[in-house]
Amino acid sequence: MMKTIQLPTINLRRKSKDVLQSPEALSASLDAAMSTEQTEKSSNGTGVEKRKNKIRFPDRMRMTNLIKRHKPKSSEASVVLDFRQNLEQNRLAEASQQLLAQEERLFSSETADEQVPCTDNEEDRLQKDYEALKLHLHMVIHDSFNKDNQAALKSAVTTILQEEERDHVWEKTAKHERPVWRPMECREIHDTFLQKVVGVRLQLANEEESGADKLSTSLKKDICRMGKRIQNDLLRVVRDVQECYPPEFDVCNMYAQLYHQAFSMKLQELTQSNTELEDCIYILSWINDYYPKGVLQQKELESHIRSEALGPLLPADGLKMLEEQYLSHKEAEVRTWLFSALKKEEEHWQADKKPELMDNYYISHLALDVIHLVDGAIKEAVTILGNVDKAQSILFQLSSFLASYKKSIAELLKGKNKNIADILKASLVSIKQLREYIEARENLPEDVKGTWLSTVADLRESCHRYFFSTIHKELKRYYQKLWTQAWFTGSHTVIGDLLSALEDQITRFTFLKPACMEELLSQLHTEVMMEYVRRMLKRKVKLKDKGEQEIAATFLCEDSARINALFIRTGSKEKWLSSVLPKMSEVLRLQDAGSLQLEIVTLARTYPDISERQVIALLQLKTNLSSVDVRNIKDSLIENRTSPVSEPPPPFFCNVPVKRMLI
Repeated sequence: MMKTIQLPTINLRRKSKDVLQSPEALSASLDAAMSTEQTEKSSNGTGVEKRKNKIRFPDRMRMTNLIKRHKPKSSEASVVLDFRQNLEQNRLAEASQQLLAQEERLFSSETADEQVPCTDNEEDRLQKDYEALKLHLHMVIHDSFNKDNQAALKSAVTTILQEEERDHVWEKTAKHERPVWRPMECREIHDTFLQKVVGVRLQLANEEESGADKLSTSLKKDICRMGKRIQNDLLRVVRDVQECYPPEFDVCNMYAQLYHQAFSMKLQELTQSNTELEDCIYILSWINDYYPKGVLQQKELESHIRSEALGPLLPADGLKMLEEQYLSHKEAEVRTWLFSALKKEEEHWQADKKPELMDNYYISHLALDVIHLVDGAIKEAVTILGNVDKAQSILFQLSSFLASYKKSIAELLKGKNKNIADILKASLVSIKQLREYIEARENLPEDVKGTWLSTVADLRESCHRYFFSTIHKELKRYYQKLWTQAWFTGSHTVIGDLLSALEDQITRFTFLKPACMEELLSQLHTEVMMEYVRRMLKRKVKLKDKGEQEIAATFLCEDSARINALFIRTGSKEKWLSSVLPKMSEVLRLQDAGSLQLEIVTLARTYPDISERQVIALLQLKTNLSSVDVRNIKDSLIENRTSPVSEPPPPFFCNVPVKRMLI
């Protein structure tokens, strides 16, 4: 018969809340327990026997079959050892099989009705042996990360599987008829103890892991060392420990989940009190960057761990508190940077020096500095927060910057800086870069984007207006001759003088970036054409008959061709303006009231922003058109102008003022 060992019940709980028993302490407990073996034998030698109900074990659960399924691969399997020898050599699977065989002998029979004596002494001795087996299981699991312990760990896992199978057999039996040790619940014992092992290993990381000494705070050092412990231990699980477990244990994900939970609890403890900004940033970096990317997504771990199933390291409210602390700091920091950049720009303006010249045009570094600062801060925030949308709040610091930049330009225009023209040329470069940057922000709310683009448009308009005010002032005496009797009798000369003066002004736009020059000339092109139409609709020339009206229509087309040719040649891209005057000339040329109605409707559909007042002013150039015809044309316009062309040109007529006249 198998040799049995009688042991007192051993308390396997941790000694205290935070200290797990070491293998040495467990071994000492086991030795102390085993020293009582002989005493227990002698004191229980005359125990009273009692009869127990027996159960039929399925054939697959009998020891002959169980041993076949869990046959050890060791070359020592042929050596017959007793229970204690198997325990001492950590051959736990074999020791378990011996106990299962003894249990089968005591509690099974060939027929369900057969009754065989089973003494209390035998049952007690078997219970003590199971307690010893459990203790050895704890010791082996505790030493899971010892590479020399792998054979013992494999044997322990086999023991768990064997005991689980026997637990399932006893599930069909009433509780009062089972042995007191059933169910053994070895899998639950394994999982619970493994959780304690992980907790202790993480707790000891600060003493055992190196490489964090240069970090500036104790919190950083603690987190870094815990992170290194998790990384190193998970690698050891993948390389060594998982070989000791069958696939159904999913041991890599089990360890990952246990370390994740333990790390989460530690982080929650560290963030319960007020966290310094430096530590706050470090914690967020671990949560969103170092831990998920540097630890869990290592190439060697990635295929073994389902990191997406681990869940967050901090609860939502705790994480939100850290994020708000970081964002509040970062937004204030970005605002400071932006205003410092603007102040530096203003200092350059006041230094009585010309802007920097590059590639033959003046430049300002303000926009590029601002964009670099904002993009860099957003990129950092995305990494630290792990969320693009949250990081976008940093972009909103541009609102106050743009408003301040607009004020600075306004103050510059009020002053008497001798280099103001060159400064504005350089500023137009920055303004264009800011506009393009804002337009490219796809995630920016439309209302915010619209407001910012409006501010940038105002900035550009302020710069353009400085140049245009001088140009229009110089051209005023030429504008005044348009659509006067002098123009009607000498159109070619009047327009020639205007274009000569205009070209002279354009040639003064030196050292301006070509793209900015194009925008400036395009706007000037539009404004000159608007001024031409405004002078025309002042009705200083009265076209009395068909002949005069056809001559004026011809002059109108010639003027249009010459003005537009100049601007297109010098860089304007507003080619659509070349059709405005020719279309208006058709109204002057036509004599039939019905044809005029159709032409006016066509004009209004082509240029939806043309007003009724402007149409009437145009018609009133034709003095041979009756008031009744004018009213009929007006009524036809009101009725038929509701269907504009599919792609109307940019607004034009809405910016041309016309005095009101009664008809």
